[in-house]
Amino acid sequence: MNTADFEIKTNIQISKPIAEVFEAIVDPQKMSNYFIANGSARLEEGKQVMWSFPEFEGEFPVNVKKIDANELIALTWDVEGTPFLVEMILTPRGDNATKLTVTEKSTAAERPSIQWLKNNTEGWANFSACLKAYLEYGINLRKGAFDFMNDDK
Repeated sequence: MNTADFEIKTNIQISKPIAEVFEAIVDPQKMSNYFIANGSARLEEGKQVMWSFPEFEGEFPVNVKKIDANELIALTWDVEGTPFLVEMILTPRGDNATKLTVTEKSTAAERPSIQWLKNNTEGWANFSACLKAYLEYGINLRKGAFDFMNDDK
């Protein structure tokens, strides 16, 4: 990695089999229980889907670059014309646990890339923790968590 480039990375172990974790990420109905408000379609290689979030206005295009079932989900989204690659790697940890590594890569350490990755460091850690809570305990940690973002200032 060039010293002018950087990336963010989060890791978490989820006490569920790898196939269950994979499905919770690629299925928009499952994902709406812990991350997005709505997804236009299942994540499939070569497709573009639209995600909406309860705390933000509008829809966000997500381009699915690569899917290896139960191993890898690679997608891009962009900010102000700069595409960011997100890779989710699933690694089995025995029969009933999965390590999830989420990496978001940047092309250069300059604005708006720095601000985007700064915010997404928190975002992908939140995604991972919410996925764990949903799969292991059936709860949605995001519900109401960002209501303050819609308050008048």
